Amino acid sequence: MDGRDLVRSMLTVGSAGAAQRLRTMRAAWRRRRADAVGLPPRGVERARVPGPVQSAEPGPGGGTLRFSRSDLRILVAMNGAVFWGWDGAGPEPSYALAGRCPQPDPRAVLEPDKDGGWRVVAERVTIAVSRHGAVEVRTPGGVTLRRDLPPRWWEPVAGGPARWMQRSEVSADARFFGLGGRASGPRLQNGTYRLWNTGPDRPLAAGDDPLHVTMPVQLVVADAATHLVFHDSSWDGTVAVREGEEGAGSGHDRPGRSELRMDGGPLRCWVMVGTPARVLLAWASLTGAPALPPAWALGHQHVRRGAGGEQEVRRIVAGHREHGLPLDAVHLGGHCDEHQGFTVDRNRFPGLPGLAKELRRNGIRLVSVVDPAVRATAGNAVYDGGDALNAFVRDAAGELVQGVAQPGEAVYPDFTHARVRKWWGGLYAERLAQGFSGFWHDMDEPTSLTAFGESTLPRSARHSLDGRGGDHREAHNVYALCMARAAHEGLRELAPQERPFVLSRSGWAGMQRYGGTSSGAVATGWPGLRVSLSLVMGLGLCGVPYSGPDVGGFGGTPSPELYVRWLQLGSYLPLLRTRAGLRAGHGEPWEFGTDTLEHARVALAGRRRLLPYFMTLAHLARLTGAPYVRPLWWSTPGDRVLRDCGDAFLLGDCLLVAPVLDPGADRRAVQLPRGLWYDTATEQPYEGPGQVLVDAPLSRIPVFARAGAVIPVQGEDDRLELEVWAPAPDRTGGGLVVRDRGDGWDEAEAERYTTRWEDRRVVVEREGRDGGREPSYPVRVRGLAGRGVQA
Repeated sequence: MDGRDLVRSMLTVGSAGAAQRLRTMRAAWRRRRADAVGLPPRGVERARVPGPVQSAEPGPGGGTLRFSRSDLRILVAMNGAVFWGWDGAGPEPSYALAGRCPQPDPRAVLEPDKDGGWRVVAERVTIAVSRHGAVEVRTPGGVTLRRDLPPRWWEPVAGGPARWMQRSEVSADARFFGLGGRASGPRLQNGTYRLWNTGPDRPLAAGDDPLHVTMPVQLVVADAATHLVFHDSSWDGTVAVREGEEGAGSGHDRPGRSELRMDGGPLRCWVMVGTPARVLLAWASLTGAPALPPAWALGHQHVRRGAGGEQEVRRIVAGHREHGLPLDAVHLGGHCDEHQGFTVDRNRFPGLPGLAKELRRNGIRLVSVVDPAVRATAGNAVYDGGDALNAFVRDAAGELVQGVAQPGEAVYPDFTHARVRKWWGGLYAERLAQGFSGFWHDMDEPTSLTAFGESTLPRSARHSLDGRGGDHREAHNVYALCMARAAHEGLRELAPQERPFVLSRSGWAGMQRYGGTSSGAVATGWPGLRVSLSLVMGLGLCGVPYSGPDVGGFGGTPSPELYVRWLQLGSYLPLLRTRAGLRAGHGEPWEFGTDTLEHARVALAGRRRLLPYFMTLAHLARLTGAPYVRPLWWSTPGDRVLRDCGDAFLLGDCLLVAPVLDPGADRRAVQLPRGLWYDTATEQPYEGPGQVLVDAPLSRIPVFARAGAVIPVQGEDDRLELEVWAPAPDRTGGGLVVRDRGDGWDEAEAERYTTRWEDRRVVVEREGRDGGREPSYPVRVRGLAGRGVQA
């Protein structure tokens, strides 16, 4: 069958969708033709290694080592992060950094090392370089955390970008985490992972790779210390990891191994060493503090189904109100309106501003879906404006790159150009005028429907890359990041009184400065429930604290039990978003029966009760980079048992959540970290470290509170209260409360509380300059049952 026969067969299958399939096929042909012309064969390549070291030049924060065939620049920044770049590569320009490179640490010294090597000695880390270019990261005590072997480049003889490989070794006990959102995580299993943001052609399932958010960020946890390594190149690549093994008796250890291969870009990286909290703090100071979501974004959000208009929105709101289910936002998605640029379908939403005002009076916000694909039709205001500005991506021949989106032929803005970002950011004014309070970027990998091959733009498509120039091979992974930047900066100018809400499906390192991410279209099913948790935990360890799945999954209708368990998990994740199916009877809680409705009501009420705690965690994430959802080993990374536990998590410092991830389970085992923990349902205390078996009926999942914790909660009259869990005998406790119920930029009030025993009584005090003071809010002490004591 030749190409003409294939087209005829597509058109004769049926009239429905035939034109769309033809456009898709033509887009695929155009993409392949553009790449064939714009990306000539690499031809003969020449391999290269650094060679022996020739000289060393000290400089601020470190210095430069000159090898026979390359140079290595090392810089220790004031925040403790270490940078090194080969072939003279510097830390800038970079899409990951928040502004300029941090100032170098003047205390870092470059000095000779043994066997002809050199080392840079800093306060928190030592970087040792062998005479042939192997780089070791050591603790101040001399323990080696990571050893990068001399890199290797393959350069086309006729010229062009060099591909390269970096092999690394870590300690035998180390465990790998990170690389963005991975379905097999949060701990990375032995295997190969691709670094290429990918829009799915089907609902995501366990083991799928790559996904929407990939980034070359590894968090490696070992007994000696935790370290984060970031290779700052946005090109396509792969990371192969294999955990090590410790030798038994007199046997030798087998180190863990990581092999990074990149198709281009500079070979440069950043390394941060310390505890997990210190590492994420340094990462946030380098790539930007996470954006603070508005208060309503921490509540319950719902994606409407189908292509219904105002009646569908009113039905959703009325259904939640009728059944006593809290609702804070409705996402207007559907099939087509998100692909119409910034033009709202007036036929389905004739009175959208009035509807938005009505909902806002009832505490419900509207969120608009925005797709980067712009319908390539004259008369479309967005297309005409972008065309006049020369804002759209072109190929190597200077022709507009056209893909296929739901409405048909589409073009794509070049968000790597500052002028285009400015123009695009101004377009959000139309949606703000319609009453929208937030924005969800979809299909922003970017995705273009194709008949075969990858669903993205041609790799030869040209991009500005902020003046440097380049093609889609380098711009693809940062495309969604730059789109989120355009939206965030535009909203800061258009509505300076409110905190922007920007939710992206895709992104890259540093995306947390502009907002959060949804965990994508995870397939409906019990494996999808595990994938949802893995994505949130993995993204948090890469510096993206605000994320969450769509409850119930995508591509099918969950069973009532699966829906309840998914909603119970989602109620303890940063982003709680439910999604209904495309037809009636496929997704709203009341459509699963009375028992499911009651369980959903309890889960959503529990989320609303914890909103002050989530707001506190949001402020802590902005200040420290610490994710809301943390692995069990967060405070004790040296606990090897906890390092292997990925089915439970810490929510801040105070709560431990153990979701039920298997069908039919009414009990589950929970691994507790060190300390005293209370089952929040029964108030029964358990002593960690150790494993306990607890009840997990369909009505709830096991949640534990740390002894001595002070948790801000929302009382029955919507007033803030303090839920205090009795500290362990002869121990103290405490917690932080950040009072912020608004959506603006007013400075939030932070108060720190301590708890202790005094004369068989739990005392709660607010810290102050003049000593302890009475709490500012009502206090309820829990965990006293059977002790014969009082608050």
